[in-house]
Amino acid sequence: MRTTRATYLMIGAVLAGFLASLVAVVRTTSVSSSTSPSAASLIQPIIALVILTGIAWVMMVVYRNVAVIRGAASVRYFQTYTTEAPAEWVERPTRAYMNLLELPVLFYVVCLLMLATGRFDAVQVSLAWLFALIRYAHAIIHIGFNYVPLRFAAFASGAITLGVLWARFASLDLQ
Repeated sequence: MRTTRATYLMIGAVLAGFLASLVAVVRTTSVSSSTSPSAASLIQPIIALVILTGIAWVMMVVYRNVAVIRGAASVRYFQTYTTEAPAEWVERPTRAYMNLLELPVLFYVVCLLMLATGRFDAVQVSLAWLFALIRYAHAIIHIGFNYVPLRFAAFASGAITLGVLWARFASLDLQ
């Protein structure tokens, strides 16, 4: 019980720190920006996230092949996914890669809508960068040491950032 309480206190502290950072990003960026950002400034975090997805894909391929070569996984497992599963470390990059094909889809959609409509400002660009950086942190945690409470905090932070990005896009009325 004590360990569970400590874990949730740590998650709460991380999320509280994140929320304070999120508020600071929104307030600071909106005050400091007097000019409209260019489309390129919004495309850059999109490219950063695509690069991360590519890195996770390469790691997935390498980890799986190394596991087969070392005898830690069988080719048969990758044919049917019904035989003995390989060690957990083999599939971490795969799960991280799959994560990068799930929640970020909503990120790509809102970014494309912002680019198509021109309805974005410097805050939206900062939020896009924040989301991309949080996804990098999530992938590093997931593939690197896979500490679930910290991974959850990173995931929740990204989901909250994405929610703010969507909410601001829905309410933003820029000319």
